[in-house]
Amino acid sequence: MNSSDDRSVLAKNQCVTTGSDRSRLGATFDQAAELYQRARPDYPNEVYDRLLHVTQLPDGARLLEVGCATGKATVPLASRGFWITCLEPGRSLAAAARKNLSAFHVEVLQTTFEDWEPSGPSRFAMVYAATAWHWVDPNVRYLKAAEVLEPGGYLALWNAGHVFPRDGDPIFVELQRVYDEIGEGMPPDTAWPRPQELPDDRDEIEASGQFDVADITQFDWEVTYDAETYIELLDTFSGHIAMAQWQRDRLYGEIRRRLAEREDGRLRRHWGAVLQIARRRSA
Repeated sequence: MNSSDDRSVLAKNQCVTTGSDRSRLGATFDQAAELYQRARPDYPNEVYDRLLHVTQLPDGARLLEVGCATGKATVPLASRGFWITCLEPGRSLAAAARKNLSAFHVEVLQTTFEDWEPSGPSRFAMVYAATAWHWVDPNVRYLKAAEVLEPGGYLALWNAGHVFPRDGDPIFVELQRVYDEIGEGMPPDTAWPRPQELPDDRDEIEASGQFDVADITQFDWEVTYDAETYIELLDTFSGHIAMAQWQRDRLYGEIRRRLAEREDGRLRRHWGAVLQIARRRSA
């Protein structure tokens, strides 16, 4: 899942602050189940390499994934031999995840983290969430994660958001006029984060009283899109899914027009991720 509601092409890490907003916008992702696996970017292999270097998880460790969507972040860990329980509230997304993960030791349960009740006495070596943690009730997430972890177990959180290098593609600035026109612009003080400058949640993690931060590492990478593949990406973002059809028609028409004027017909989008690893405190 995306770390903001992405109404604007400024993919600021914009948390949804109320339970009703979380439910309303979070539910939109299930409409994009067919697009999600191919349209969303893969996380760089370096994310998983760093995660396993820090945690030193043993072979065959049991992991719990919160909000697996179609399994974008599940496959790289399942392919390394871990046994994973995935929680996904969307019916269509959960069905897609089961199909994508059928060759691995993975169980996909259609439920939210808040509603899920673990079966049996076993605990997990790691709880993780990839671009999904902010959809979980902040009054529940850290406490419940600590409760289902082994002593000394890890919580790992990472995301995929838009970053803006100084030599980045100017189309994202240009398109802000269209977002404003259709009533989906961002506030004037919205940040345009540079690569390696995304905010992290270390203060929130420590303030939970359940975890100590073990490592925070930032990653960035570039993906090129033609008009149709970029529009498919936007159609997996909750804010764009929730737009009225006339809004999407106006915005997507402008994206197609601008890219048709380019010799290669493509744009460059820079992605950033913050990998945050925390260890459960001793009781």
